[in-house]
Amino acid sequence: MKLYNTLSRSTENFTAQKEPITVYVCGITPYDTTHLGHAFTYAAIDVLIRYLIFQGRQVLYVQNVTDIDDDILKRAGEVNEDWKRLGDRWTARYIHDMRALNVRPPDHFPRATGTIREIINLVQRLLRFGVAYESEGNVYFHVNAWPEFGKLSQIPRDQMLPIANERGNHPDDPHKRDPLDFVLWQAQAPDEPAWDSPWGPGRPGWHVECSSMAMRYLGSTIDIHSGGTDLIFPHHESEIAQTECATAQSPFVRFWVHTAMVRHEGEKMSKSLGNLVMMRDLLEDWSPDALRLYLASHHYREPWSYDLEELEQAEQLAQKLREAATFTGGLGELLLMDPSAARGAFTEAMDDDLDTPLALKALEQLAEQILDAARGGRGVRAAQGALREMGQVLGLRLGAERPEKRVAAGWNRHLKDFSSEE
Repeated sequence: MKLYNTLSRSTENFTAQKEPITVYVCGITPYDTTHLGHAFTYAAIDVLIRYLIFQGRQVLYVQNVTDIDDDILKRAGEVNEDWKRLGDRWTARYIHDMRALNVRPPDHFPRATGTIREIINLVQRLLRFGVAYESEGNVYFHVNAWPEFGKLSQIPRDQMLPIANERGNHPDDPHKRDPLDFVLWQAQAPDEPAWDSPWGPGRPGWHVECSSMAMRYLGSTIDIHSGGTDLIFPHHESEIAQTECATAQSPFVRFWVHTAMVRHEGEKMSKSLGNLVMMRDLLEDWSPDALRLYLASHHYREPWSYDLEELEQAEQLAQKLREAATFTGGLGELLLMDPSAARGAFTEAMDDDLDTPLALKALEQLAEQILDAARGGRGVRAAQGALREMGQVLGLRLGAERPEKRVAAGWNRHLKDFSSEE
């Protein structure tokens, strides 16, 4: 299998360090979830993991919940709700949406607030190694102390600051040595939650949360790290800097796999712009299989825009695949239909950087062949089995009323850690 690696800007043969393959995906900041852009990222990584398992590989998958940061506290203040209750409520909604879409749950689903000890330990190491500094109860990573900063995004240094400022950086912070330095530990502000630390009460910075959770469950070097392209800088760039400095190991991540942005009304779909298409609303009007097919009809690296006509086409394809998978004729033992050509076309497409649009064409052709053969009296049970197996790689139910048992059980286990009130 070949995967595009953002770090090398090239498509490479995927190899793992060992089994299980380790995968980390930046999870939600729980408010205003789950929109179509979220679903595209998490469905794409779900397909990647399912395909690795289809190949006979073992996978250890971690997805986090960023349950404390500036945006959470801001939203909690706007709606006059406790920050933790707000986060739990939106995380529960996200879990319900992922379960309905038949997206496999991660093996570990940690909260940032459950990793405070690991975060403090990581910050202390960075201080000892001289790449971080403390000021008035705040701790910052000093970007100039690590010459490799920028190797992932490849953004020229003089262009970094405006982008960082759009994505949560505070350049006018008087405690910083450089406007681009990023916070590792933030001193408590009035009326904000805080945890004890060697530098006084405060809370972790955004970037250090993900590094700490990834290393806690997956070690100092992981195989695949994913998230949207909007996270490449500064978030993933900062993760690399602090992790490789703290561990003195490189690379922190062997394959950076980023998903493209989803647009609506001519703009990137985002909370700040208020142009969100919510999965809860889509699930009221469209089948889960149609939505999975709609998402898979776009290559994970290609930006695209919400299109109602494409959704209608996806629903029609879902009906065709479902009919082919569940057709009760074609039980003859003579003139058996051979699905090997379709399987070969499917795996060839998936091996080519997860070319799901091309893989869908192979499934559609197989479905049409199954229906034609069954109506002609040929045996299609093996072909139907192949269709269901390949459809499962794309997260399809194909007639099943409920999500897979593994999906439901895994998300239900995670749901116990969050309030289900909505």
